[in-house]
Amino acid sequence: MRALFIGGTGTISAAVVRRLADQPDWEIWILNRGNRSGAVPEGVRQITADIRDEADVLEKLGDMTFDAVCEFIGFTVEDVERDWRLFRGRTRQYIYVSSASAYHKPAAGYIVTEGTTLANPWWEYSRNKIACEEFLMGKYREAGFPVTIVRPSHTYDERSVPVGIHGANGSWQVLRRMLEGRPVLILGDGSSLWTLTFNADFAVGFTGLMGNRNAVGEAFQITGDETLTWDQIYAAIANALGVELRAYHVASEYLADVGKKYGYDFAGGLLGDKAVSVVFDNAKLKRAVPEMRTAVPFRRGARIAVDYILSHPECQRPDPEFDAFCDRVIAALEASKAAV
Repeated sequence: MRALFIGGTGTISAAVVRRLADQPDWEIWILNRGNRSGAVPEGVRQITADIRDEADVLEKLGDMTFDAVCEFIGFTVEDVERDWRLFRGRTRQYIYVSSASAYHKPAAGYIVTEGTTLANPWWEYSRNKIACEEFLMGKYREAGFPVTIVRPSHTYDERSVPVGIHGANGSWQVLRRMLEGRPVLILGDGSSLWTLTFNADFAVGFTGLMGNRNAVGEAFQITGDETLTWDQIYAAIANALGVELRAYHVASEYLADVGKKYGYDFAGGLLGDKAVSVVFDNAKLKRAVPEMRTAVPFRRGARIAVDYILSHPECQRPDPEFDAFCDRVIAALEASKAAV
């Protein structure tokens, strides 16, 4: 079987490619600009192109056909319209990676299934994903385009510890504050529920849907089964670092409002996603992929990520702007307490 990955070297897609690279019944191709060729496993074939250059991609594809085309970097309707033109009649299955942030916030209930309404007034990213899904499912109904929708939630790998709020350079500055014994910002009161998924676990669910005829025309959320509070998540990170957590809880609405003054768009990521308690019901996925399970619980995943980051200086990207923002927020809230 032959699969094409558009992207193929990101947090999610790289894990899927690695998993399939060891399976002799799959011939794996990736299509990207070739900026991270060192991350491509041996035996994986590469088409070097910018997917946005439709004519060049069409020429390089030639007469190739695929059993699965997997789109990891489609963010707008224009992206999936282009894919429709490129791959209609060329693939038995087109898997579009959407986002669990597309679910309505807040939903009517905290247990989320694939049938939960899609609507997110807080985040343009999520609204664009919804529009992509609607276009693709329309092509499935009207023209038989063999689409499968996948909705991941907060998926991470060894290169970055998943935190609720961070600056432009990722999570390192949060870890650094912990290591220095300084307080770290935690959204809300730390008790809202969240789900984290290690990318190798995600890959099990995703590859189980590839080539699965029962997955065509369907949507599946792919997440782990472990649900934690944000306090538990930060405590696991601190434990992996071998330090005591100094939590400083801040309302998500406050962070979204004051963040705008410093160029941070926290409204979408917090009010439209992480601040809302959700528990994902993965029953539909497990019916399609019985081997799906949480093999890497967060206490282990946090240690894997922390060990990797501490031993790889290139992952330690300082963020003095975000560090100063944290200090300003804490100082302002402490001053307001004293003034009352």
